[in-house]
Amino acid sequence: MSEFIDSYRIKKEPYYRPVADEVELFEAAYAVRMPMMMKGPTGCGKTRFIEYVAWRLKRPLITVACNEDMTASDLVGRFLLDASGTRWQDGPLAIAARHGAICYLDEVVEARQDTTVVIHPLTDNRRVLPLDKKGELIQAHPDFQLVISYNPGYQSLMKDLKQSTKQRFGALDFNYPEHTIETEIVVHEGGVTAAVADKLVSIAERARNLKGHGLDEGISTRMLVYAASLIAKGVESRNACRMTLVRPITDDPDMRDALDAAVTTYF
Repeated sequence: MSEFIDSYRIKKEPYYRPVADEVELFEAAYAVRMPMMMKGPTGCGKTRFIEYVAWRLKRPLITVACNEDMTASDLVGRFLLDASGTRWQDGPLAIAARHGAICYLDEVVEARQDTTVVIHPLTDNRRVLPLDKKGELIQAHPDFQLVISYNPGYQSLMKDLKQSTKQRFGALDFNYPEHTIETEIVVHEGGVTAAVADKLVSIAERARNLKGHGLDEGISTRMLVYAASLIAKGVESRNACRMTLVRPITDDPDMRDALDAAVTTYF
């Protein structure tokens, strides 16, 4: 089993550019095994941050992409039938709790509320995970930590965490980095010059100002890296921007024209 859990370890240092003291704060939370909640818009670096701190802490990282069809059994485990009969298979949350991994539930509000309540016993002083179908109570490994993330911009009455869940976590806010830092990230990840990265970030900042005024979400740092990667491969700058920055975030003709005009201004 040690080889199995080792497969979840991050072998190479992920690139992450701290923007404040978020790394130190998370490591302090891990020292007391505080469950943590990462809050911020899509593509701003939450997942990369978790990968980076897991690498620094030398802990396996088990990531679960939450969705509305996910059941409690998908998290904790289920009985399976095979040629030998019935056998139990742990889910990702049970694996992490048994073996001392960090379990990261990405976009947790996408999961049904009756699914997310199974995490409650792991997020207080009990630190246990009941496997009701198996009749087992897992006592969480001393190194286990639970981390969740979600995008507050998509909150609604139907898709939000219950207060009884939120108050079990410490929280860190994430946002798009300030201009200089975001430019540095795009240079490193996209392989373009600082001048090109600066233009891409400027386009993104214009688009983010339109959030709530025709756009549901702004251009993310991830999208800027996509655009930079294409430009670095020789794709014409305006075409790269239209394909990665404009077309994915809106189908409205007027909004597309406005964003295309912003691209033309810089390229």
